[in-house]
Amino acid sequence: MQSWPAPEVPRLPGRGPSGQVRDTASGGLHTLDLTRPVRMYVCGITPYDAAHLGHAFTYLTYDLLGRAVRDAGGEVVYVQNVTDVDDPLLERADRDGIDWRALAATEIERYRHDMAALRMIPPAEYIGVVEAIPLIIEMISGLAERGAVYSVEGDLYFPVALADRFGEVSHLTHAAMTESCVANGGDPGRPGKKDPVDPLLWRAHRPGEPSWPSPFGPGRPGWHIECAAIAGRYLGDTIDVQGGGTDLIFPHHEASAAHAEVATGAAPFARAYVHTGLVGLDGHKMSKSRGNLEFVSRLRTRGVDPAAIRLALLGHHHAEDWEWNAGELEAATARLARWRRAVAAPAGPPATALLDEVRGRLAADLDAPGALAAVDRWVDLALSPGAAPGTSALSPPSDGGSVGTAAGAPRLVEETVDALLGVDLSPEEG
Repeated sequence: MQSWPAPEVPRLPGRGPSGQVRDTASGGLHTLDLTRPVRMYVCGITPYDAAHLGHAFTYLTYDLLGRAVRDAGGEVVYVQNVTDVDDPLLERADRDGIDWRALAATEIERYRHDMAALRMIPPAEYIGVVEAIPLIIEMISGLAERGAVYSVEGDLYFPVALADRFGEVSHLTHAAMTESCVANGGDPGRPGKKDPVDPLLWRAHRPGEPSWPSPFGPGRPGWHIECAAIAGRYLGDTIDVQGGGTDLIFPHHEASAAHAEVATGAAPFARAYVHTGLVGLDGHKMSKSRGNLEFVSRLRTRGVDPAAIRLALLGHHHAEDWEWNAGELEAATARLARWRRAVAAPAGPPATALLDEVRGRLAADLDAPGALAAVDRWVDLALSPGAAPGTSALSPPSDGGSVGTAAGAPRLVEETVDALLGVDLSPEEG
């Protein structure tokens, strides 16, 4: 599956430090090992509606992480999936009287445009579930060979009792797991299951639903097995970062890890689980089922600068829950205008310390709000009457040359903000 065009990322002088990120499983900070490629898997959209700001906040987190790793001299191998066949997609298509494949294609294309507009660096591999069906069948077959599959009326389930590490991601009690399964579309009360929280691997064909042939009969994949299979094929048995919103901790990430670890015999599935907070609107988490959404595409249609949208999202730490309101966008738009005005000046205050501080903030658990505050302080100095030294009208080299001079400082700030924060400070067109 095609992703989206990559933005140009300026090369900054020097290198950033190796970073730490918050790990849900351990509860502490995880130091990334940059001596090998950082293999990152992030759960993508289910394309039955447009991408909302909660999605954008999630994917921005891993974009920041990838930028920081590359700036520190590391390599990133990033994979993202698309759940392009699932119950919500089929239900929306049936409700609207359209083909589920056409609905998925429309929303995936809208998502691509949103990600490109927000200057998200695309994944190396962007994989839909439909194209990954052979991988999923292969993993289920491997689990069956290990005795880790059982049938309930033709549907295949995974017995969590065989996963020694099950529960080490979420640390939930069994009662809390069962409750979460109910809230997330599971079927803990189904007769014939060995354990209420055993996840579905393969759903046998039902009339009116899409299905694919398999050694265990026609059907379609369960939710969690898709990510285990895709990550395993493209990133290997153990990955460095598993990403997604906190609403995916259980059952999705817990079950995906269990599938992968039992199928491969390798543990842990992920060295770090980096989860993002949930974005609310009208007092509740943004969700398609509730309908309290603000869409990236709708804001763009209204003429909102994507750089302002990105700045609004960057104003919150990735691990915190927060509430979207009109004031968020107003403040971000004003901040963007001030930053652009400051870097458009022919000279400015020294900026090498700012580059170091932004790098340091991102290395410390992706402290984006701290990075924004650092840029704000430089901008305040730059826009203060008489504060910016020098009046040279010469443009510094595009590679950030002369960064130690007053004339080079605005260019260095512009390229720092672009490369590390992904915010384009060039004048808005039109």
